Amino acid sequence: MADEIKGKVEWFKDYQFIGSIEGDKCSIILGEGGISPMRLLLLSVAGCTAYDVVMILNKMREPIEGLEVEISGERREGHPRIYKKVHLHYKIYGNVSEEKARRAIELSQDKYCSASAHMKLSGAEVTYSVEIIKS
Repeated sequence: MADEIKGKVEWFKDYQFIGSIEGDKCSIILGEGGISPMRLLLLSVAGCTAYDVVMILNKMREPIEGLEVEISGERREGHPRIYKKVHLHYKIYGNVSEEKARRAIELSQDKYCSASAHMKLSGAEVTYSVEIIKS
């Protein structure tokens, strides 16, 4: 059986909610005064692929010193207002081979990043660019 993940969202006050996942050590504020669920979805994609890219580049023994993943999304007009376009810009710091960096990103986007896969399955066009910042 696949891993079952359990969590909950609890109404805090007004239009604020607190979300948590069983076994995790932190919670997140959703809604007013916090992050919107759709913005959190974007951050989830960026976080998922960032994790993959660092792991893959480390396995390739590339000298990565830092990583930023900037993400932007465009939602459709009608409801449900799902993302129709998502763009990721990877800023990779260190003397990393551009060829290996692109390969790590491709592996993340095509094989490992479940959050990106969800976006693509909902019909979003997911694109990316990469910038290597040598030290």
